[in-house]
Amino acid sequence: MRIHHLNCITACPLGGHLMDGQRGGALTRAQLCCHCLLLETSDGLVLVDTGYGLRDVHDPHNRLSPFFLRLMAPALREEMTALRQIERLGLDPLDVRHIVLTHLDFDHAGGLDDFPQARVHMLRAERDDAVAQASWLDRQRYRPQQWGYQRRWQVYEGNEGEPWFGFRCVRALSGLPPEVLLVPLPGHTLGHAGVAVQTGGRWLLLTGDAYFHHGEMHRDRPWCPPGLRLYQTVMEKDRRARLENQQRLRELRNRSEAAVTVFCAHDRQEFELLAGRAIEAPAMPATPATPPGPPTPAGRP
Repeated sequence: MRIHHLNCITACPLGGHLMDGQRGGALTRAQLCCHCLLLETSDGLVLVDTGYGLRDVHDPHNRLSPFFLRLMAPALREEMTALRQIERLGLDPLDVRHIVLTHLDFDHAGGLDDFPQARVHMLRAERDDAVAQASWLDRQRYRPQQWGYQRRWQVYEGNEGEPWFGFRCVRALSGLPPEVLLVPLPGHTLGHAGVAVQTGGRWLLLTGDAYFHHGEMHRDRPWCPPGLRLYQTVMEKDRRARLENQQRLRELRNRSEAAVTVFCAHDRQEFELLAGRAIEAPAMPATPATPPGPPTPAGRP
């Protein structure tokens, strides 16, 4: 299985280092990536989250909430959508057979309509809570305008599955290879999940919004930029579950014997380390090695 790391549009909220821990003062735009995965499997392509989609780029005011458009100020560049990056890699977007969602927030599910042929996998609690639109905040974060093809959604119970590295009810998904697992991580939303992918004897665990900054995974002194910590608190659906899952992730990340690379959706440092490129750069096909030229005859340069 080949894995590509995609940043499917960067959010640029005001706050600088108070939001991303890296950039300037409070009036500076921070940079929060939207880390998605593209898996090349023997049976087609699999997306883990979609980020923002083409329609979000072209018609943001009808697709996205005015509140989050102003707050997060996404850099809506078409070339950073999952569909365009798949094309850039020389792959066919029609080969995306499955999409696995960590959750249905607008910045994780905006590209669903770009792949109408794909089956979409998520926890039942996430689907039910998003569709209910029970509160003002729910109506801002969950955008039915992004969900044109719900008939291809497949949902799973959050209380079924097997133990996996200290997490309960972890399960394989219908039609996907056994190297792809759904890991319930409720808290940020009621049906929030991580997605684990095994490759080369090691696991990658995309935790979605279970945490937002790599400092939260520090063994002894976990920390998060204050603006980002406030955002997490405002957006959480179940604080106790969110903090308990963060602690489990912290323990997993710091267990040297656990062959699991843990990373979240919005941390620039984690993305650039795993992708090997800046978050502003779209995915690029691998450059083939230059074949050696003919041998130079002796005595000639």
